[in-house]
Amino acid sequence: MRNKIRAGLLAALIFAPAFALSPASHAQDRAPEAPAPSTPALPPVDRADEKSLKSVADFDDIADQKERSIAIFQETGKVLLHPRCVNCHPAGDRPLQGMDMHLHQPPVRRGDANFGEPGMMCNTCHGPANVPVVAQSENIQSIPGNPNWHLAPIEMAWQGRSLGDICRQIKDEDRNGGKTLAELVDHMADDDLVGWGWHPGKGREPVPGTQKQFGELYKAWAATGAHCPDS
Repeated sequence: MRNKIRAGLLAALIFAPAFALSPASHAQDRAPEAPAPSTPALPPVDRADEKSLKSVADFDDIADQKERSIAIFQETGKVLLHPRCVNCHPAGDRPLQGMDMHLHQPPVRRGDANFGEPGMMCNTCHGPANVPVVAQSENIQSIPGNPNWHLAPIEMAWQGRSLGDICRQIKDEDRNGGKTLAELVDHMADDDLVGWGWHPGKGREPVPGTQKQFGELYKAWAATGAHCPDS
């Protein structure tokens, strides 16, 4: 019954992942320090292989450790720059939606704690698990869900940034939630909300590979010096 009620509410709102209703007093959708919106950069990967992830062993033939570290991180870019991830790491105060990364509808905002604003917090529409939706458009076939569903803090914004910039940002403890490199590896490999990207619900394209593969790549990147691409 709870799922039916939630599905009905979302149908009325023309649902997609929600965070908080936008007060009329907000004049900007983006934080002042955020870069101008742009088409997200794509990592230098083989387009024919973009829906899978290479294994760590695929980089063993790169003798130079720094070059190998950079190549491994570029492979993780298939996940980091995918809309499933960037949509929740926007450059402004509104989440994005869809493979085209349009602004979230209904218009919602991050709120002071990144869980939405009073009256429509994230869990107003997002439950602990994905919920299939009946009689919706082909573009809205399920409601995303996770117990910790929220918008990434503005200092973790990825939208419009190059893979090299994201790499340096991820390593910066002032911009990654205070995580050490070891904690960052554990986060990428084991965090349940990160893992949602591989299980986004009906009607959504998952990020490439598996979370296990992604975690192994991150561990190998850290072990080879955690070097970043120049751009």
